Amino acid sequence: MPLSQNLIDLIEKNADMLTRSWLHDVRQHGDTLTYHRFDEKKLYDRAYAVYSHIGKWVSRETTKEDIAKYYKALGRERREEGFELSEVVYALILTKRHLWLKVLSSGMLDTALDMYAALELNNRVVLFFDRAIFYAVQGFQEG
Repeated sequence: MPLSQNLIDLIEKNADMLTRSWLHDVRQHGDTLTYHRFDEKKLYDRAYAVYSHIGKWVSRETTKEDIAKYYKALGRERREEGFELSEVVYALILTKRHLWLKVLSSGMLDTALDMYAALELNNRVVLFFDRAIFYAVQGFQEG
């Protein structure tokens, strides 16, 4: 099991708290106005699906093509729902930000080995979110 699995478990076990924190931010921030009036339950479910399955999303079994298919469809769907492209991108950035705030505040990064695990996970998470944003933008523009 990779060292970063403990951090993945931390994120997945705290998916509800992370989702609620993200939801609060996205519904308050001035750059995400459509999120302020969009159905809260749908927003919750969407963010929860990322946090509660982050291990799947950042695993080596999830291919670039898997991410492309999912996030292109997400981009098209958000466009049809009336979101601005900048809002979609910022919401994904906030999703990643809340994930890292949890990792950093966890108290699990005390040793060099812990830091290595966090770096390993960071590299996988950054690649996932970079791809998610890229493909969501493509899907949004194709819409």
